[in-house]
Amino acid sequence: QVQLVESGGGLVQPGGSLRLSCAASGFSFDFHSIGWFRQAPGKEREAVACMSATSEIVYADSVKGRFTVSRDNDQDTAFLDLSSLKPEDTAVYYCAAPDVPLLPRECSPEAYDYWGQGTQVTVSS
Repeated sequence: QVQLVESGGGLVQPGGSLRLSCAASGFSFDFHSIGWFRQAPGKEREAVACMSATSEIVYADSVKGRFTVSRDNDQDTAFLDLSSLKPEDTAVYYCAAPDVPLLPRECSPEAYDYWGQGTQVTVSS
């Protein structure tokens, strides 16, 4: 059974930082892409960053230079480091994995089959 469990969200002031973690189980983590997505109230789910099994990375333009995605295949865990946070980054953040291998730069929510429960990130003073 595939499981993805996010952690690390919270309340942070503008300009602050957070590290989100995604613990994976039930599949061959090192052979699959991992995606990070977010959904703000009243908005559609959007891609934040995706990392392929070969470590190719794609970022949304809105987070380039501020967010960093990484993975530890020994621990079956993915990370999303958020820095220089802005109020518009407030959202529920999800990690996701596909059922089949994807092209390295595939980062649309529709391509991902398994999702975590999400972790809330709130950026506010």
